[in-house]
Amino acid sequence: MVSAILSGAEGWKDIKEFGDVKLDWLRQFRAFEAGIPVDDTIARIISALVPEQFLCCFVSWVNELREATGKDVLAIDGKTLRRSHNGNRSSALHRVSVWSCKNRLVLGQSRSVGKKNEIETVMALLELLALKGSTVTLDVMSCQKKIAKKIKSKGADYLISLKGNQGNLHKEVKAYFHKMHRDAPELIQAGQTETTDVGHGRIEVRRYRQLALTDWSSEARQWAGAMSIVEVERERHIGETRSTEIQYYLSSLEVNPQQVAETIRSHWGVENQVHWVLDVVFKEDDSRIRRENGAENMGMMRRFCMNLARLNKGKNSMRGKLKNAGWNDSFREELLFA
Repeated sequence: MVSAILSGAEGWKDIKEFGDVKLDWLRQFRAFEAGIPVDDTIARIISALVPEQFLCCFVSWVNELREATGKDVLAIDGKTLRRSHNGNRSSALHRVSVWSCKNRLVLGQSRSVGKKNEIETVMALLELLALKGSTVTLDVMSCQKKIAKKIKSKGADYLISLKGNQGNLHKEVKAYFHKMHRDAPELIQAGQTETTDVGHGRIEVRRYRQLALTDWSSEARQWAGAMSIVEVERERHIGETRSTEIQYYLSSLEVNPQQVAETIRSHWGVENQVHWVLDVVFKEDDSRIRRENGAENMGMMRRFCMNLARLNKGKNSMRGKLKNAGWNDSFREELLFA
């Protein structure tokens, strides 16, 4: 399974065909006395694996690989597989993944049946993972007091995006920044850092403003370990068109705008480093696998293979590594065993 997916296989039939073509190579490592099982047998075996046990094995393996690279940022984000439903789109498989920004590895993934159940899935992942010394970043779906409490109880910090699902807190933070912009611009300036990106005909300026949490907020004080609030203003220029967007965050980090800016940008990277790669390179969004636990376990296999490819120090792209693994037996062995 892993050898086939590393070589570009997308479904059960691909895996069977890879096995038939590469049977002599595979027999260096296992006997395969009866040859390669048919694709239906492969599907049945993988679908029968218990996802929770598979996840524990995956997390144990990744924890052995994680390097001490300073204070890591762990980005938690959800992704829905568009074609993993049987006519009812609400039944589509929604996966929550944890991404180590410094190690550039997926640390774990777990299934959530729809976005509405994402909170309990996040809680289960937090319970399983080693978090101490890290900063956990979460989007608005995971903006919950019990999630913040769990993160602090495991010796980590958090930075959580705020929106309407925490209406009173969001309104308080927005109003406080408005007041400080008007009454104390020097404090705003002292807690601000700015970045500018230019490319693809677009200029994007991001202004990060962080303020210490004081007694002004009755809502924020209900969150475990809350220390600061953050305002991010994104100003985009495309030709003559200018647009502005403002996002607010709650964090257990002390005031350090440069650190907060790097942490937020790291979380945004999960879209390009994980979701984009899974969709464009591994074709995950096109997968029609639905059988029992097959979709979830196949997703774990893809993330396992993505980690293996990222651990390879070669400068080739992810797509290039998978193509090379499909063509070159020696390179495939390097990905598997190096």
